[in-house]
Amino acid sequence: MKINTALILCAGFGKRLNPLTLDIPKPLIKLKDVVILETCINLIESLGIKKIIINSFYLKNQIYDFLRNKNFKIEIIIVDDGEEILDTGGGILNMLNHTNEENVLIFNPDTIWKKNYLEEILEMEKLYFSKQIENILLLVNKKLSFDKNLTGDFELKNNLISKTNDKKYIYTGCQILNKKIFTNYKVKNFSIIEVWNRLIEKNELYGFESINDFYHLTDLQTFKKLQDL
Repeated sequence: MKINTALILCAGFGKRLNPLTLDIPKPLIKLKDVVILETCINLIESLGIKKIIINSFYLKNQIYDFLRNKNFKIEIIIVDDGEEILDTGGGILNMLNHTNEENVLIFNPDTIWKKNYLEEILEMEKLYFSKQIENILLLVNKKLSFDKNLTGDFELKNNLISKTNDKKYIYTGCQILNKKIFTNYKVKNFSIIEVWNRLIEKNELYGFESINDFYHLTDLQTFKKLQDL
């Protein structure tokens, strides 16, 4: 089986990157003269994905203009969060309502998604379908994080995610989800962490370990350091 649709979360305010994000949405920030959203889209195209759905809210006209001017080859649909920002959980569910696909690949564009993630994500997809599971998160050991201020979110053992005292793993911003995990949820403002925590309680949240160095646009200080690399 193969995933055909990817979602990219592009609605947020990016407040930790102020004042950069007072005038430009975070996904359109440039690193080394390349827009980080473009880097994410290029990786998705390399994965053989057929369609991308992007959500928008903050400074959304700039997102529309960028995508129209770039004229990417892959089909891209933009979904508006509406009158109120929906947070990660609500935003994902809202985008899922615009596709018939049961399984989707989801990205946060503030990770620097270079082509070295290609094989890992394909392996994660293979594991997802072979185990017949309904979720899997791409995690990385915090020792591989460029931003040393990032603390671990999870523990990972035998591809199962838990929250113990020894949280060595960071969520990279890439996951595969099945629509079924949103049963009983409605489109409103809620975090995907709420869904993850419910799955952890049932010992049903899965993970795949990345061994790539992790570069994430956490805040203004990190952005400046990344510019100097």
